[in-house]
Amino acid sequence: MWEVKRIELILELLKYVIVAAVFGLAGYLIRKRLAEAAIGSAEEEAKRILHEAEKDAEALKREALLEAKEEIHKLRADQEREGRERRSELQQLERRLLQKEESLDRKSEALEKREAALQRREKETEHLRAEIEATLEAQRQELERLSGLTAEQARELILKTVEDEVRHETAVMIREIEAEAKEEAEKRARNIISLAIQRTAADHVAETTVSVVNLPNDDMKGRIIGREGRNIRALETLTGIDLIIDDTPEAVILSGFDPVRREIARIALEKLIADGRIHPARIEEMVEKARKEVDAFIREMGEQATLEADVHGLHPELVRLLGRLHFRTSYGQNVLKHSIEVAHLASIMAAELGVDARLARRAGLLHDIGKAVDHEVEGTHIEIGIDLLRKYKESPAVIHAVACHHGDYEPQSVEAVLVAAADSISAARPGARRETLESYIKRLQKLEDISNSFEGVEKSYAIQAGREVRIMVKPDKIDDAGSVQLSREIVKKIESELEYPGQIKVTVIRETRAVDYAK
Repeated sequence: MWEVKRIELILELLKYVIVAAVFGLAGYLIRKRLAEAAIGSAEEEAKRILHEAEKDAEALKREALLEAKEEIHKLRADQEREGRERRSELQQLERRLLQKEESLDRKSEALEKREAALQRREKETEHLRAEIEATLEAQRQELERLSGLTAEQARELILKTVEDEVRHETAVMIREIEAEAKEEAEKRARNIISLAIQRTAADHVAETTVSVVNLPNDDMKGRIIGREGRNIRALETLTGIDLIIDDTPEAVILSGFDPVRREIARIALEKLIADGRIHPARIEEMVEKARKEVDAFIREMGEQATLEADVHGLHPELVRLLGRLHFRTSYGQNVLKHSIEVAHLASIMAAELGVDARLARRAGLLHDIGKAVDHEVEGTHIEIGIDLLRKYKESPAVIHAVACHHGDYEPQSVEAVLVAAADSISAARPGARRETLESYIKRLQKLEDISNSFEGVEKSYAIQAGREVRIMVKPDKIDDAGSVQLSREIVKKIESELEYPGQIKVTVIRETRAVDYAK
């Protein structure tokens, strides 16, 4: 039973398979026929497209050939036109070259003719020169015979005459220029300097190397000397000052070149006298106290100077060095007061001229700072001052003004010139300084010797304490213009050979006398 069903199922399945195969074969055949039909139509369409493409290509080819032929024709025409133009340009260039060649030939012929003419003229010139030289030589010989002078002597005479005329004209011109310049410059300078001097004033002390200490009685001298001189030795050793105990009643003289140490010794001795206990230990104690007092006084004087001069921001060490200048004098003038005065003068003149008054005031106060230690350090007080100001970071403008105040450096600013002028004014005005009699007399003699050394000077007189020299000249040797020149030469020689404070006025006097006799 099961086998029958299985056979039926197999048969049924086979039937379905056969049907499916039949239908698949039929579909295959149908698709094949359809594909063949499509392929046939595609081939026909492709043939049609190829045919049309061939037609289009032939048309494009014909068009391209026509365009190429037209382009070739156009290029050939352009080339022919350019060729014609180039031929025309070449023909024009050839004509120009021919014209230039002809022109060059004509110029060459003209140059040859000129060269020949120049050669002829050169020969004629040489001949004329020889004739002129011969004529000049004959004339020179005739002139030498007639004048009795050789050519060299005549040349020297002419040169001397021209030199004298030029010298005279130069002197006249100098006098006129100086007169014109002084008319305005002196008036303005006089006003500025007078105003500055009137607005400043300083006390002056006499330069001295000794101090006097008054004693209550002469018995105190023995106590100061001490047993076997131990007290006076201790005091001299600690202070570096010599004590002179002589027959002067109730006084002891302190002698020393350092004013600071001399002041310390004076204060210490006064304290010992007031205390009454005088022995080496007490002397050492009092000297130390006096030294501290002097240091404090120096600092106080420096601060007072900065306040009085209205200069602020100085290094503390510079302030202390300014205070030391209180004990320093120059020709009897207190250097600290002189520095304050220079600061005021420079500031006033700077304000009048419209330049930096603060810079001028600062440089004026510090211009002699080197004198505070010039006895301790080698070099001039200017170089020492420059080193100190650089060390304590002062500005280059201040250092330059300080360096120029004695003319050792060329001033590059108006403030530097004003500081130098203020220094000269403060030192040169009457009563500011004094000199020793010996050096004063030597300076006057040297001043007259310099004036008498010039040719044509008859007499010279140094007057007004050496601030003016009047020179009498021989009128037959020096004329008015020569007097101007002589005064300038004497001034230059005085400036180069003589050291002096302030300035010296040189006056040359020429007197003309007419003398006749009644008979």
